[in-house]
Amino acid sequence: MRREAFKMFLNPGQKEEYKRRHKNLFPELRALLHESGVRNYSIYLDEDTDTLYAYQELEGDGGSQDLGATEICQRWWAYMADIMKCNPDNSPVSIPLPEMFHMD
Repeated sequence: MRREAFKMFLNPGQKEEYKRRHKNLFPELRALLHESGVRNYSIYLDEDTDTLYAYQELEGDGGSQDLGATEICQRWWAYMADIMKCNPDNSPVSIPLPEMFHMD
């Protein structure tokens, strides 16, 4: 199982809205993530900088960052675009984070 981490950027003042929307994650997106081998997916917020830190464990070759061509992912991006820093295609600005240490 591979581990992957990345950061994204929340617009100021959107913490509660971000949490609300993720509590109601589209069921089709949850299923797609699971079918794509995404496991143990967590997102954390640094409230001082509005930086989101995501962590996921991956089975197989893909991950959540590889699903952008799917209709459901594009719909989720459009839904989230007003509360996050996004690219022109509505995908969240996302920066991979290299693993520096791991302990089981």
